[in-house]
Amino acid sequence: MPNIQLMGKIEINRKLPVWKLVLGSLALIVGVISLFSSFKGFLLIGMGVFLLLTEGSEFDFKKEEYRKTKSILGVSFGAWKPIPDIEYVSIFKTNENTTLRSRTAEANVAKEIFKLNLFYDTNKKIEAYSTYNKKDAFTKAREISRSLNIDILDATERESKWL
Repeated sequence: MPNIQLMGKIEINRKLPVWKLVLGSLALIVGVISLFSSFKGFLLIGMGVFLLLTEGSEFDFKKEEYRKTKSILGVSFGAWKPIPDIEYVSIFKTNENTTLRSRTAEANVAKEIFKLNLFYDTNKKIEAYSTYNKKDAFTKAREISRSLNIDILDATERESKWL
C-alpha cells in the first residue's frame, strides 16, 4: 500500500482556454435551442461537448484510489483504480504537435507542453497531468509529492535532477 501522508482529494485538470469555454458554451446553448426546430442541434451540442472536454486525474487518498478523468463543465467521468506504490513523480517537457489543414495547404504547429507522470514498479507510469505552464506543473507535482511522501524528478532540462 502507498505511504500516504495527507488525506483528502486532489483533482488536476487541464485548464480550458477562455475562447473554448465561450465557444463551447455558446454551441451547447444554441444546440439545445435548435433541437426544437432541426436536427442540426445535435451537431452543435457535439461541437460544444468537444470544445468543453478536458482531461486530467483525480486522487482520493482516503480511499487510496485514482482515476484518469474526462470533464465537461466540472463534471468528471472515469473509472477508479487502486493507487499503486508510487516511487516518484516526474515532470518532463515535450512538444505537442497540431496539424492545421485547408484545401490547399497543411501546416504542423508544435507547442511546448509539460507532462507529469507517476512511476511505480520501476518503469510503469500513470500519466497524471499535462499543461503548457511550467509553474503549474511543478505546483501539481509538489501537491502529489507531499501527499504520497515521494520525490520529484525534474526532467524538463537536458540534465534531470531530483528535487
